[in-house]
Amino acid sequence: MKTQKKLFKIVTLLLISVLISCSSDDKLTTSQLPDTNPENSELDNWIDANYVDPYNIAVYYNWNQNKVDNNRFLFPPYQDKVQPVLEIVKTIWLDSYTELGGPDFVKKIAPREIVLVGGINLNTTGTVTLGLAEAGQRITLFETDNVNKKDRENVQRFIATIQHEYIHILNQTKPFNEQAYEKITPAGYTTNWYATSIEQAREEGFITDYARASVIEDFAEMASIMLTYSKEEYESILGSIVSVKAVNDIKAKEALVVSYFKQAFDIDFYALRDAAERNTDKVVKG
Repeated sequence: MKTQKKLFKIVTLLLISVLISCSSDDKLTTSQLPDTNPENSELDNWIDANYVDPYNIAVYYNWNQNKVDNNRFLFPPYQDKVQPVLEIVKTIWLDSYTELGGPDFVKKIAPREIVLVGGINLNTTGTVTLGLAEAGQRITLFETDNVNKKDRENVQRFIATIQHEYIHILNQTKPFNEQAYEKITPAGYTTNWYATSIEQAREEGFITDYARASVIEDFAEMASIMLTYSKEEYESILGSIVSVKAVNDIKAKEALVVSYFKQAFDIDFYALRDAAERNTDKVVKG
């Protein structure tokens, strides 16, 4: 008991000492926190005007470890690449859907976040992940440092990523008929899709090699390829396929994609494709 009382006295004296020290040395009436938020940069203001305000889409280009896979070697994009990349996305993706779906289409059905990553997202299989759609709320775009808006093939490779990922978001909002779609090429799906060349995949009725990964990826690839390439480029792909059955299978998948957009969203898919082509020309020639 005596020991406890002595300890109590010591603790009490220490607390009094601390309180006296605080009252005499520190001005507690003055906040140590900043009273204003940092001012937006010119880039931030542009993002607000073109993404946040009209579409309620936040863009993250500075490093945020909570937005990416920390088990991968990833890094943020160069700042001078951010606006050019976002201009491509807005012109080809956002503007095209807005033209055909109306001003509120993307605002209602959209990822709430776009995350930009500068470098490559390399997988252990040797394949590269170009983009991710996470729970319909976030789209992550990789390799943004490598985008060149004057190179049409480069732009098409990049924009195909967000076209593909957005199809997943649309499918989560309104599912497509997976059973009917899968019946077209039921034996062709495989987790080892990367072991097949794109030419071989097309001879088996798939628009790309990655389309063989699953019926869901097949649908997204089918739609995104048609929205990325012009009508003539798409017809050229079909013309390069030897197998008549494979061509017919791809056309059957095309018909289901077109029907889905009309029934689910009342959008003319071919008109959407034409708008995306015009806007791609605008980016590359602008």
